[in-house]
Amino acid sequence: MDSRSQAPYKSSSFSQATTRDDGGRSREVDRNFSLGAVRDTRDQHHGGVREQAIKEEDEQEEGDGAPGGNGGEGDPDLTALSLEIDAFIAGHDGGAPVTVTEATLEKFASAVELMVARSEGAKDKWAAEASGEPSPLLAAITRIAALASALGKSPEGGGKHTAAVHRVTGVLHRAMAFLEDEFHALLGDPCASKAGNEHGAHESDRCVLPLPPSDASAAVGKEDAPPYPPETVDRLRAMADAMIAAGYSTECTQMFLVARRNAFDAALQGLGYEKSNIDDVVKMTWEALEAEIVTWTKAFRHAINVGLSTEHELCTRVFSGRHAAVGRGIFADLARCVMLHMLSFAEAVAMTKRAAEKLFKVLDMYEAVRDASPVIEAFLSADEPTSDRHNSALAELKAEIASMRARLSESAAAIFHELEGSIRADAGKQPVPGGAVHPLTRYVMNYLKYACEYNSTLEQVFRENRRHDGGDDGDDNPFSAQLMDVMELLHINLEAKSRLYKDPSLSNIFLMNNGRYMLQKIRGSSEINAMLGEAWARKQSTNLRQYHKNYQRETWSRVLGLLRDDGVLTVKGHVQKPVLKERFKQFNAAMDDIHRTQGAWVVSDEQLQSELRVSIAAVVVPAYRSFLGRFSQHFSAGRQTEKYVKLSAEDVETIIDELFDGNATSMVRRRT
Repeated sequence: MDSRSQAPYKSSSFSQATTRDDGGRSREVDRNFSLGAVRDTRDQHHGGVREQAIKEEDEQEEGDGAPGGNGGEGDPDLTALSLEIDAFIAGHDGGAPVTVTEATLEKFASAVELMVARSEGAKDKWAAEASGEPSPLLAAITRIAALASALGKSPEGGGKHTAAVHRVTGVLHRAMAFLEDEFHALLGDPCASKAGNEHGAHESDRCVLPLPPSDASAAVGKEDAPPYPPETVDRLRAMADAMIAAGYSTECTQMFLVARRNAFDAALQGLGYEKSNIDDVVKMTWEALEAEIVTWTKAFRHAINVGLSTEHELCTRVFSGRHAAVGRGIFADLARCVMLHMLSFAEAVAMTKRAAEKLFKVLDMYEAVRDASPVIEAFLSADEPTSDRHNSALAELKAEIASMRARLSESAAAIFHELEGSIRADAGKQPVPGGAVHPLTRYVMNYLKYACEYNSTLEQVFRENRRHDGGDDGDDNPFSAQLMDVMELLHINLEAKSRLYKDPSLSNIFLMNNGRYMLQKIRGSSEINAMLGEAWARKQSTNLRQYHKNYQRETWSRVLGLLRDDGVLTVKGHVQKPVLKERFKQFNAAMDDIHRTQGAWVVSDEQLQSELRVSIAAVVVPAYRSFLGRFSQHFSAGRQTEKYVKLSAEDVETIIDELFDGNATSMVRRRT
């Protein structure tokens, strides 16, 4: 029975692969050779011959004092066998054909098997030679992989030395299983040790662990330490070369990808980021989601600016030379896998109910996603040739990032429009007591102040949405136009609210308060001031002056009229005393009413409050002082004077100085 018909014996993840040697020629490991077949044929006839040979060889090497007991290439028998095997391999890679005996194959396979067996548990098994050559163990594994490939194409492998050929393949399978375990263990140990220092000690070179949350912010935007020390990277590269050459590319790449994905996830967890599904995000309260967005933004920027660069460098170093395409594929798959999951969080946020208070966190996410595009583009440009199939994963990631940017841009623009909607909807029928600054004014102006800190980003957002809607993408700043619209809506809303007051004077105080607050907020922010421009500020100042004039006319024109000699107070040079008494009574009542009502009104801006008081006093006090000087002597001293002339000019000035304090008090007689 032909032993090649038996099922191949191999590790569970073994799959056929084609590799290339340094000359670019294809070399495929023949997977028809099986350890199972060897057991059916060779073991039945030779019983314990191989085991006895290994034992004798082991004892001989121990007696010879082989360094480390590894059966290294310094062993005379293995060195001679290796030369013969190398000549055979070279003959099948384009050189002069060379034959090999079955005994040579048996001895070489046994020597490699012994070396692998002795290496299990040894700490310095991967130590490179002083000359920089790979470790003897790796060299032996690489050689038996090349031998198996050469035998698959030679007459010797086709039936001449069938049992010995299966023996070689069986040892290769065992060596690969061992190498897989070692590769996996080395990948999972970020605290890899330097091996083989001059004293034979093993000291930890570097241990890169995920950052704790308290240190996370310090890491964003800075370079991470390499995940492995240089010695470990060299060993990983040598192991990867051996596995890929033996046809174990799938196993190698999967182990590397899973290990680095786990490490990447751990680093993100160190920054406080935990994976969430879309349903969980959509159901979160805004307070909880806001905190998650802060963490996500920090982690996303770290992943883009630090994490991916670190992984790209590692893939480039471990998979280099003829295996560079493998490294590009691993990095592309890793980047796509990690970043798409993070983008799903952004997708979920964009799906949540829109509300004005969400704008700034959505803009933070938009900026992070926007800034990721050139990073991915740089990786695409670096991973030439562009025809490489692995570039499709990065190209797909780039497209997903662009799509997510558009979604967040659309969401941000819609959220800003929610502000306009909230202004229109604020149609309360209860006026603010005392004509104070309305809560809507405070909210909108503070909102716009913070929004203008994102002015360049919001300009991008509205420009992108204008293009999406087919609008003109001219030189005008579309965010500035949106800002003007909001200010106009607020102005219209406040005009309507001012009409809720029955007293026209209080309506004007309300408009002055709110207009002054808006102007102060704008002048106090260079960003919003630049966006609205000086023309808007001048218009607002003009409106304030008009409100001031309207207030003085409504309140003080009647008072000043009482102090005028309009032809009724004096007739033909004679003072009409009854009219004079009525004038003083009306003035006293008017001042008492103004003091009681307008003392309860609110002007919180100290400068505006002072301006109002000064302007009132400048008109009223001189007029009253003049009126007193002309007419107070017409009352007899004593009770009559006290009855009608209740206020001095100084009393009037004091009353004016107590207006707009928000205190409802009645006037008391201030004369002594």
